[in-house]
Amino acid sequence: MSHTRKLTPLAAALLLTILLTICAHGQFVLTKEQMIAYTAPNPYERFPDGRPKVPDELLAKVKGLITEEVYGAVRGKGFPNQFAGDWKMLNPGKRLVGRAFTAQFMPTRPDVAEAMQAEATKRGIGRLRNQTVIDMLGPNDVIIVDLFGKTDGGTFVGDKLAYYIWKTTGTGMVVDGGMFWLGKIIPTGMPAYYRGTGPDALSNVMLTGINIPIRIGNATVMPGDVVLGDEEGLFFIPPHLVQPAIDAAESTQARDEWIKQKMDLRQYKSSELYGVRDPALLKDMEEYVKAHRPPQKK
Repeated sequence: MSHTRKLTPLAAALLLTILLTICAHGQFVLTKEQMIAYTAPNPYERFPDGRPKVPDELLAKVKGLITEEVYGAVRGKGFPNQFAGDWKMLNPGKRLVGRAFTAQFMPTRPDVAEAMQAEATKRGIGRLRNQTVIDMLGPNDVIIVDLFGKTDGGTFVGDKLAYYIWKTTGTGMVVDGGMFWLGKIIPTGMPAYYRGTGPDALSNVMLTGINIPIRIGNATVMPGDVVLGDEEGLFFIPPHLVQPAIDAAESTQARDEWIKQKMDLRQYKSSELYGVRDPALLKDMEEYVKAHRPPQKK
């Protein structure tokens, strides 16, 4: 794969603006207006293309959470399809947290690929490939790649492009497809989720979407979702549910601490503490949770 050159934020924004103009003829990217409409509940700032920008301080809090602590709060708000499991993982035990930057590939169809490439070339973008999206990444982005599970010729990155992503974003990546040169990627410490490996570089696919809704496993992922990757798998939190998910997780953590402290006393049966119903114990637990978790933001 050829050497990559990091784009400045302005250059990346200009490239995306160019790509937006191709929508009717090839490359599909949401317009800024569409992005805002599709992510209307987002309460935070946005990137120049309209992608939600959940604050860094909230991302830092998510790094201390696990999927089970936030799952109920998100599902309870009517979002049952945000979890994707059954992955191979690089550096298990290391959290992957950041803002989703989505990319979609499809099996190559010559007539479509040629027309898309002709349009991109005319507009000075160059060859459409994996590096087209890699060069658009910024700090705290997590690239989420829909490669339809392809591993034979579906290796999105090897060690050099993986290293670029690692140094550019500070996060990691999700590839519903393949990676290779893992022996050189693992020592960097970068977390990544992928489906498999293969000896061949990316081939027989075409780039069909940048920052659009994509399907990853059983999850629907939107650009700007907060990605939480842990030992269980991947959870994609819509921006407007990040704070409620954090609040619910902090309550769960405090409750679980109380239960385990009581268990340490060896004075109660599990049924008395897990699913507590005794009024006195219930009051004690509620007071503990209230005292041991940060105040909720309004």
